[in-house]
Amino acid sequence: MDKVAIFPGSFDPFTKGHESVVVRSFPIFDKVIIAIGNNSSKTGFFTIDERIKLIESVFKNEPKVAIQSYDGLTVDFCREIGAQFMLRGIRTAADFEYERAIAQMNKSMLPEVESVILLTTPELTPVNSTIVRDILRYGGNVSQFLPDKMDVESVFKARKNN
Repeated sequence: MDKVAIFPGSFDPFTKGHESVVVRSFPIFDKVIIAIGNNSSKTGFFTIDERIKLIESVFKNEPKVAIQSYDGLTVDFCREIGAQFMLRGIRTAADFEYERAIAQMNKSMLPEVESVILLTTPELTPVNSTIVRDILRYGGNVSQFLPDKMDVESVFKARKNN
């Protein structure tokens, strides 16, 4: 049986830190599904479709990666697609406490799924989607924080044309 992990998050935007977690998980899992959660109470900077396109541009030649969006509880999505693992990345002690609580709640709701947490590499510790999103919002250059293969410019051009 293939070892399938989901890597859930809002990924608004998907950063070099996220990319690092996914790539570093390849020796562990046969398939990694980047699962973009749709939080109806939040208005994202990028639409779900834009996020999917951006992440696809990063992993277009990687057969181990799939990108999907979902609504509802992450455990329900795991159950729906048959994932056995939830992949998470942490940068700080505060992230650890938050992720630990979520992992324990998920374990109580779906005992057959294990949470796997990877530490962010030291050089990517300060990279944070919220900060990157704010820099983007105000027209700053975020290229050093986003995956090299990510084509943000084409998303902005498509927005202008619509």
